[in-house]
Amino acid sequence: MGIDEKYMFRCLQLAKKGEGYTRPNPMVGAVIVHNGKIIGEGYHRKYGEPHAEVNAVRSVKDPSLLPQSTLYVSLEPCSHYGKTPPCSAMIISHKIPRVVIAVTDPNPKVAGNGIRMLRENGVDVTVGILEKEARELNRSFFVNQLYCRPYIILKWAQSKDGYLDRHRTSHESAPPAMLSNTLTSILVHRTRTQVQGIMVGTRTALLDNPQLTARKWYGSNPVRIIIDRENKIPADFRIFRPDAPTLVFTEKAPPLSLDNKFVKYIELDFSKDILIPLLKAIYKENIYSVLVEGGSHLLSSFIEKQLWDEAFIEITDTALQDGIKSPEIQGQDIDIQKYSGSVQIHLKSKITRNFL
Repeated sequence: MGIDEKYMFRCLQLAKKGEGYTRPNPMVGAVIVHNGKIIGEGYHRKYGEPHAEVNAVRSVKDPSLLPQSTLYVSLEPCSHYGKTPPCSAMIISHKIPRVVIAVTDPNPKVAGNGIRMLRENGVDVTVGILEKEARELNRSFFVNQLYCRPYIILKWAQSKDGYLDRHRTSHESAPPAMLSNTLTSILVHRTRTQVQGIMVGTRTALLDNPQLTARKWYGSNPVRIIIDRENKIPADFRIFRPDAPTLVFTEKAPPLSLDNKFVKYIELDFSKDILIPLLKAIYKENIYSVLVEGGSHLLSSFIEKQLWDEAFIEITDTALQDGIKSPEIQGQDIDIQKYSGSVQIHLKSKITRNFL
């Protein structure tokens, strides 16, 4: 690992400290080096607060060293006024002579403009140090900016003979097949805290009466996203409890009297394919990452339309012999983990893999 890579690796370490707090902004870390010594560090702590570069500069005890220093940053410095002033202008004002950047910002408001501003003002700029790692860290942000949709994670558990569940007619007729074990169930709840939304369809909601909360891991509950074309889900089901907000996508919203402050209905035209309008509507609600835990039909719809980014598939030792077939999916294996009585496969989609 070279000198630039060493300091950029530290930037990525710092950036991760902002996980869960910076959305819709990316996680960014910055390091300032003078004569081979780190004299300043910073990261973007929270949306609306100063960016990583600003925090790094503020941490320098002797600002007179800045004109002889190098700034390392994991994402291109911004060049526009938003919640905060442009970082590129701040770098120029402090006369920092060299800036090393991991990756160009995909945000159309930046997209090379920050680099251009720096170079036009005499700053020596290097781009592409640990670029792959920087893209991976902010993969959700890159999907948001490039496709204007939420980052989609698919999740399901299946039996070793390829079934999601037994055939059932209601949540009272028979319990769902319990395929996940204690550990993998906890991991699912951890993932729920890392996304902003969790989605199921009508059938899953009716058969399982799920809570869709993160009860087994510390963190915030995601927004529940329910597809219920005909408003079939009873008002006393657990998805309507006030422990998390709920978005219901339907063909016709019920009378206002049936609504409450925790539930919002959004109408869609179900005579056409709804996935793209659905994702646009979710994105408009400022939900930038969604975990899809629906049934075979909903999961397969995302797979067929190539509207997914990652997938977690748990394959258990249980055999059901009959029931609801699991979806078929192809992607790049990222990781395979063995747990007690099950194997979890982590996949990345072709589309996401191409730009990461």
